[in-house]
Amino acid sequence: MIEVFKRGLECPVDEVMLCPNEPMSRHTSFRIGGPADLLVSPKSERALCSAVKAARAAGLPLTVLGNGSNVLVHDEGIRGVVLCIGSDYAALQVEGTRITAQTGVLLSVLSNEAQRAGLSGLEFAGGIPGSLGGALFMNAGAYDGQTADVVVSSRYYDAQTGKIGTLIGTDHAFGYRASTYKSHPDWIALSAEMQLVEGDTAAIRAKMDDFAARRRDKQPLNYPSAGSTFKRPEGYFAGKLIQDAGLMGYTVGGAQVSEKHAGFVINRGGATCADVLALMEHVQDEVLRQFGVQLEPEVRVL
Repeated sequence: MIEVFKRGLECPVDEVMLCPNEPMSRHTSFRIGGPADLLVSPKSERALCSAVKAARAAGLPLTVLGNGSNVLVHDEGIRGVVLCIGSDYAALQVEGTRITAQTGVLLSVLSNEAQRAGLSGLEFAGGIPGSLGGALFMNAGAYDGQTADVVVSSRYYDAQTGKIGTLIGTDHAFGYRASTYKSHPDWIALSAEMQLVEGDTAAIRAKMDDFAARRRDKQPLNYPSAGSTFKRPEGYFAGKLIQDAGLMGYTVGGAQVSEKHAGFVINRGGATCADVLALMEHVQDEVLRQFGVQLEPEVRVL
């Protein structure tokens, strides 16, 4: 398969990293997941677009992955090509009060760069373990901010047409854990431009440090997880419902509802995808039975 894929590339091979039979547990924050047939990491926009074309030309299924912080990969792995848009595709540039960045850049890196430049607006992103691409896909947010607050435009590659397009402002259709990218899975985000405001570097850092301390205090950061497991139901908090259902500490295999924050399912060691899915199903059933509320997963299952 790898040779067929390589023959379809329209860029130098050294612009992509190719890893056959790559365990996805190495590329997800849950540390769970069987092997991908072929994991591809592009190092340029040309390589990213070329990899998509090559996969389609070869008739191979294509899965796009960012930093793997909001996904759960099946124990059997992922068939076809996994396009991993990560640290090899993470250039950024600060111009005045705007930052333009490729979508593989980590949100923590973006936040720190903004702080050093004396720009406010990305403080919320400092502790989110995802990439800019993932943030665009799901309108990532925390505390008093969200991706929608700062993104003014983005560029994407349409895998269906092979053309590059641009979204501006409301074109992104950002909502709660939603965006145009989520409703158009064939559109692969390439870069984004963010509008920030001038601020005091010390005050920005203090705000980021406060958010980080609150995360350490409330979240089980010492265990692998995918962050909040379920979306916030309207009028409720998922973690509170799960706690009130008496499910804190509930365990299936190596997976557990965190005893520190019931909104997190953690990998205590050796958890499988099957463990996590069984645990999630039980939590959903109990919360529905006890409170009549249907919890919707926030974690994407691949």
